[in-house]
This record gives sequence, C-alpha cells and structure tokens, in this order.
Amino acid sequence: MEFSIDLVSGAGPVSVAPYRMALAELVELKGQLEDLLEKQLVRLSVSPWGAPVLLVKKKDGGSRLCVDYRQLNKLTIKNKYPLPRIYDLIDQLRGASVFSKIDLRSSLNNIYTKNIIFFAIYIFL
Repeated sequence: MEFSIDLVSGAGPVSVAPYRMALAELVELKGQLEDLLEKQLVRLSVSPWGAPVLLVKKKDGGSRLCVDYRQLNKLTIKNKYPLPRIYDLIDQLRGASVFSKIDLRSSLNNIYTKNIIFFAIYIFL
C-alpha cells in the first residue's frame, strides 16, 4: 500500500525561510541529520519546495526534530472519511484481557509513498 498526498490544482512550490536557532541547537540538529543520512532515511535535496525545521524538547531531555509543513498543509486536499471516535474504539476493547502497546517512534520511516514532492529542509551549518 502506498501513501500519497494530493495537492489542490495549480499549487506551486512552497518555500519558507528557516527559523533562527541557537548554536547548541544547530549542533544537535546537525548530529540528528547526519544520523538520518547515515541510515538513509533522508537524502540531500535541491528541491524548490522547502520547509523549516525546529527542535522540540522531549520529556527525557532529548530533542525531537520537527518539520513545519503548515504551508504545504494549506495546499493539501483533505481526506473526506471520518476518523473513529476514541470512545467507540475503547468500547470495542470491552472484555479484552490482554493489551499491548507499540513504539511507533520510527514507524513514519516505513510508509511507502508515491508521487512524493521532495521537500528541502533548510539548514545553515
């Protein structure tokens, strides 16, 4: 199964200026990006599309790399199917005696995409 993002007709490339970062944040960002490049989860790009990145502090004190795709989201055709309500999902668990949880930290890297727009992420190191 492949995932696709459909854009409104006539949508041109979006390129947003990078956010300012402290030197310590830039060092952390560079380390995270080098790790992603080494694992081949990202690649260098010269795309006309661009989105800024920022680091968000996690509860454990580390930092999570986040990409601000809000401008791209404005051009995205939204899915029309409704999401299930959480209470309906919980009701379906009635009578269950075994529960498990899944760590989806890296699951986004396992989604296959088609017709993807390659976004450049601005980094000035």
